[in-house]
Formats: sequence, C-alpha cells, structure tokens
Amino acid sequence: MKIATYNINGIRARFDTVTAWLSEQAPDVALLQEIKIVDEAFPREEIERLGYRVATHGQKSFNGVAILSKLPLEDVVRGLPGDDTDEQARWIEATVIGERRAVRICGLYLPNGNPVPGPKYDYKLGWMERMRARVRDVMAAEEPAVFAGDYNVIPEARDVRRPDDWREDALFRPEARAAYRRLENLGLYDAIRVRTPAPGLFSFWDFQRGSWERDNGIRIDHHLLTPQAADLLRDAWIEKEARGGVKPSDHVPVWIDLDA
Repeated sequence: MKIATYNINGIRARFDTVTAWLSEQAPDVALLQEIKIVDEAFPREEIERLGYRVATHGQKSFNGVAILSKLPLEDVVRGLPGDDTDEQARWIEATVIGERRAVRICGLYLPNGNPVPGPKYDYKLGWMERMRARVRDVMAAEEPAVFAGDYNVIPEARDVRRPDDWREDALFRPEARAAYRRLENLGLYDAIRVRTPAPGLFSFWDFQRGSWERDNGIRIDHHLLTPQAADLLRDAWIEKEARGGVKPSDHVPVWIDLDA
C-alpha cells in the first residue's frame, strides 16, 4: 500500500499538476492538504475517472484536506475532535482496506502558527494537544494507523538547510518542536527517520528568495506511524523532483510503502 501526502496549495490552481501526478505516480492512497475549496466544488468526477474514491473536508479559499484512494474507504471522519467551535478544515480520517489488512489513515494540515507570539501560535499549540488526544484514542485500538500530512513543524536542525533563519518561526520554535516530540513519545515512528538519519532531506521550498535553486528547504511533511504500522513499513521517500516540475506546489509528495 503506497501512501503519499501532498500539500497541493490549491486544487483549482494545480488541477493539471495533481491529475498528471496521480496518473503518472499512481499512489494507492493520496492525502491532500490545502485543497482550498468547498466539498461541493471539488473536482470529484475527474478524480474518480482516474480510479480514486474521494473523501474531502473542504473550506472556501483556505485549508481543506482530502483522502483519495484506489482501495475501499470505510468510516470516514471529518474534523479534529476537542473543540466544537473550530471551523477550520484540517483533519480527515478513514479506514483503507488493503489487500492483506486494513489501515486507519489520518490526514492533517496542522496550523502554521505565525506570527509568534500571538493567537495563531496559541491555536497551533492547542490544536497539537487535541491531535495528541485523538492519536491516543486511535492507538488504543492497537491496529496499523498512519498520521500523515503537512505538520508545519521542523522537528530537528537536520531537517532545515539554514536553522538560524528559522529560530523564531512558528515552524521551528521550541514549543512546537516539543509538541511534535510529545506526539512521537506516544509511541509513533517518523517514517523517513526510520529509514535514514541523513540530513538535507526536505519537503518544502519557499517560492521566494530562490529557495529551490539553492536547495534552501525544510522538512515539514511527515508520516507518523503506530508500532503496528511501523512493522509493515517497507520504504519511505521524498519525491523531491516534483518541485522542479511544471507549476509545482511549494511542497512535494512524501511517500511510504506498507506491506498492507
């Protein structure tokens, strides 16, 4: 079961990019972030023609997440529990029925949090605590589960080309990094780091300042795996070349392959 997470930065802006990617790379499951569109306007029929089942949790002009799956989807849940007043579309989950076993897939678009300090950063940290509670609930089933998406967190200095440029940014502030570690400490595994400790592995390059040309990137798109999912991990990789394609997103797809 090949699962890719991909912040597409707008389905309207990158419809051709996304559909070409789905046709060429053919993930079994694609978790999309920043679809930036309401559910009713998502190009469902076009995606379904490519062989995908579609589940979305959209929002006009901002945020929005989706699960696209070539495999059967069951028990779709939209929205992160814990705050009934939160209207931001940042969380979707479903069970994907693989050839050998089922996997609970949770797709997320974690808040950016800038500027720091301020209410946006407070919202980010609060959201991460709500996510931690949901992760605990999912892990209680002791089944394979994947929490994947744009985390907007740079976990370590090896995950950024120029750490000093990010010291006061919400993506690299110690509080956000500590919250990410608390998630891992529940017993989750960062799939890329299971495969390699190497520095210089990035999933995002800003559109500004020639970041792509200088490889001035950061790693903020992650798959965190329950122990049961980590036992199934065959490979994990970053599709870096996508950043140099036609009308790219500022993120690239990050992949895992599970024996499922």
